[in-house]
This record gives sequence, C-alpha cells and structure tokens, in this order.
Amino acid sequence: MTRPNPKPPWLRRRLPLPGQTRNVENALGELRLHTVCEEALCPNRGECYGHGTATFLLLGPGCTRNCAFCNVTHGPSAVDLAEPVNTAEAVKRLNLDFCVLTMVTRDDLPDGGASHVADTIRVIRNEMPGLGLEVLISDLGGDPGALDVVLGAEPNVLNHNLETVPRLYKSVRPQADYRQSLEVLGRSAGHKNRPVTKSGLMLGLGETEDEILAVLGDLRSVGCECLTLGQYLQPSGKNLPVAEYILPEVFDRLGQAALDMGFAAVASGPYVRSSYQAAGVYKSAQTKREDR
Repeated sequence: MTRPNPKPPWLRRRLPLPGQTRNVENALGELRLHTVCEEALCPNRGECYGHGTATFLLLGPGCTRNCAFCNVTHGPSAVDLAEPVNTAEAVKRLNLDFCVLTMVTRDDLPDGGASHVADTIRVIRNEMPGLGLEVLISDLGGDPGALDVVLGAEPNVLNHNLETVPRLYKSVRPQADYRQSLEVLGRSAGHKNRPVTKSGLMLGLGETEDEILAVLGDLRSVGCECLTLGQYLQPSGKNLPVAEYILPEVFDRLGQAALDMGFAAVASGPYVRSSYQAAGVYKSAQTKREDR
C-alpha cells in the first residue's frame, strides 16, 4: 500500500460544517440509498451535500470490476427492488430540479443492470415530470440491447466515462475496453431519443497532453457533446498513486481546446468530477443545440 502524495495548495479545501450536510445524509440513511459521493470518497461530497444534492449510486455499493483508481467496494450485493421508489422519494424530499444517477458495473446481471436503471428513471419521471435527469452508466458489457433499455427511459443526458487514455487502460481499467466505451457513446449519440452525450477523463495518471487531445478527438468523432476533465486523487493507499498534479492553467488550456474542437459544454478543473455542476453543463449543451 502507498500513502497518497501531499496535495498542492490549489487542492486544499475547508470541510463543510456538519449541519450543512445533515438533510441529505438523513434522507439517504432513512431510504437506505447509496451515493457515489460516499462510496468513491468524492472530494466534492461536502460541497454537494451542503447545496442539498447528491449523486445516487444504483444497484448497491459493490462493483463486479476492480478498477485501480476507484474506491467503490469490489463484489456485488443483492439488487434492492425498492431502490427505484426510494430514489424517487429522495429526489422529492431534496426538492431537486436536476438529478444525477450513476451505477456500479454489474457484469453478474443478464442485462448489466440496465432494466433496474431504466425503472428508476421512469419512477422518478412519474413523480417529478419536469425534472432534468442525467444517468452515468457502465459499458453494460457492450450489449446494444441493454443500452437501448436505458435510452428508452429517456434520460436527458447519457454519460459514460472513458476515464483515461488508451495506453493506460491496462493499469487503470483492466476489465474495460476503450473502443467499446466509445461505441456506447456513439450509439447513444445516434439514438432516436437524442440524449445529450457526455464523457470524462481523470488527469494525473501519467498521460501526456497529446494523448488527452487524441482522446478528445475520438470523443468528438462519435458525437460526444459534453466533457469533464478533473484531477485524479488517490482515494486510499490501495489505489493507484497520483503521477502528477495538473496545474489549474493546464486545465483551462485543455478546456478551451475542447471547446475549439466543438464540444458544446466543458467543465475542466482540478475538482471537476463527472456529476459536478451537471445541471449547468446540460443547460449549456441544450442552449447550443437550440442555437444551431
């Protein structure tokens, strides 16, 4: 095990006051729900909870894969059939106008968990018809039918992260396939329901700037509209160490390069994560669509 490297000054934050996060924590506890904020030790948890929002993690806290960057537990649990209803109840209690759902990878399930995710989207939609909704999915084993099930529930945003550059997949995402992930995004962009498509990368794992730009080109080639770029932070000693802390000005430069390539909306910065300020990214993409 390795100890996380010391953080540079621009990555140091004050912790929120406990009272600011209590409403979200109470709702999650009472409804037996999981969040990626907690399971993945997201550094933005305090900020998001303090604003009364969270990113719901569907299909339990355990994943069938074991990516080297991720703190989510390895090993799946039984699917909670009450989760769709309870998630909708949490969305109502928190009075959200935009909701982000994500999921653990469930290679043990016949459809990768697609039907459960789609059911959750539909139950939330029934309860709050005007809600904006983003779903961050696994690659669903590359099954086009399973992807169609999720897209058929009509999320506003279909997010699937590439996470890193192809050269690093063997060490970072050994059970995933770069081309397969691109195909998920390409099929989503071409779907009749036309969801906004979104993907993200973690920086600081040893990639080069040229490799990042090549990945951005690949994303644009399959029609991906939105992008997040954030700093990888080692969540625990069992995870990959940080190879480099990326300067804020480099994030700014890469974000501008992505916009110049034609991305409709980009969030790029050290603390940016897939669901960070997701509503704003979606609205920017929608505005771009309407202006065309």
